[in-house]
Amino acid sequence: MIVDYRVRLRGLSGALDHFFEIAAQKVRTLHRDWDPVQGAPVFTRRGKYTTRGWTEWTQGFQFGCQILMYDATGDDEFLELGRTNTMAYMAPHVSHVGVHDHGFNNISTYGNLRRLAREGRSAESADAIRFYELALKVSGAVQAARWTTLKDGTGFIYSFNGPHSLFSDTIRSCRVLAVAHQLGHYLMGEDDRKISLLGRAIEHIQNTAQYNVYFGEGRDAYDVPGRVAHESIFNITDGNYRCPNTQQGYSPFSTWTRGLAWILLGYAEQLEFIKALPNDQLKLFGGRASLGRIMLRIARVTADYFIANTAADGIPYWDTGAPGLNMMPDYRERPSQPDNDYEPVDSSAAVIAAQGLLRLGRFLGAKGSGEKYYQAGLTVARTIYAPPYLSESPHHHGLILHSVYHRPNGWDYVPKGKTMPQGESSMWGDYHALELAVYLKRLAEGGNYLAFFD
Repeated sequence: MIVDYRVRLRGLSGALDHFFEIAAQKVRTLHRDWDPVQGAPVFTRRGKYTTRGWTEWTQGFQFGCQILMYDATGDDEFLELGRTNTMAYMAPHVSHVGVHDHGFNNISTYGNLRRLAREGRSAESADAIRFYELALKVSGAVQAARWTTLKDGTGFIYSFNGPHSLFSDTIRSCRVLAVAHQLGHYLMGEDDRKISLLGRAIEHIQNTAQYNVYFGEGRDAYDVPGRVAHESIFNITDGNYRCPNTQQGYSPFSTWTRGLAWILLGYAEQLEFIKALPNDQLKLFGGRASLGRIMLRIARVTADYFIANTAADGIPYWDTGAPGLNMMPDYRERPSQPDNDYEPVDSSAAVIAAQGLLRLGRFLGAKGSGEKYYQAGLTVARTIYAPPYLSESPHHHGLILHSVYHRPNGWDYVPKGKTMPQGESSMWGDYHALELAVYLKRLAEGGNYLAFFD
């Protein structure tokens, strides 16, 4: 991509106001049109949200959008929608033992409700806050129990694919372990053994860094710095690493860009988290300096890879190794083309990565060594909150167009007369577009910094 150093946060204010106006209408429409008995809305088809049986990982995003709309507008209608739907439908997600998605579902709902209450933005009772905290404690412990131990005695949170599977996506589920730890919670194991949720989060973060991200050196000498494998496979009998793999990307040896974006944002947020923790809590796990070096290295190398392998306007194609890109050799030097005959773009990867770039840039200093990353994040945001990515039609459920879900499974809608998926939205893309907009609004207005932790 071509990082535009002229973009300014204040210059995005009009686009953000327009986005929030559109989002208010669409959040109301989806609430009116969607029957939760169907399950969770996942992806649009011909402009209407549909469900897709795999795992229920997007329901928290639907209700989280309602809560974020209250955050942005102060309109009590949205807070009531988000709170009521969280109470009515999210409890099964708190105790769901079959998924790696707790950080998606429960930070987006219970976490956002608790955050707003603690900021004084909502008039919640002490009992309501304790209820949200109990949900987050249980969610963090349930997620931490989904654990595979490796040969060296450390481990990772395994994906819904099974105990052998370490997903890049799961880095963002570490947020719920982090919050549960801050609330004083832990996982109780056999013989009443207390298992640190912070310890499990850190081990997962370290093993994701070791196995899912490449540096072009040592074991990775054949590869390039910043490439991300969607999945790492382990022998669960002896705890040894076996190979890279992918579920939603093109191949184990290419980079599925949404997986790249999850890594970039996940590590940028965790850098902020460990900076906020007391030193004595980190001593058992190598200390702040050592952990910070690992996380910063991952965040920077993946940010650099994203910038180097994305279209000029900041929107990536769905996989950097997708074969059709050979027919578009200059795709990185010109604006993205959602309507093309070779490979689809993925706007959801863009909005996730944009927040990671901004957080990393701010962490390093937006006017110093982090300027490139901060400005890259603003460049992506400028593109996302305008056509052809902003969904302005009141007849389309989605907020952000040209998202991609699962190319290998053929789940993405291809319009009549086209050869590639285009024109559709995803629940995670819409949520992260709203989360990014709230993040930018708070930065612009000097409000409380948007963070998942205390």
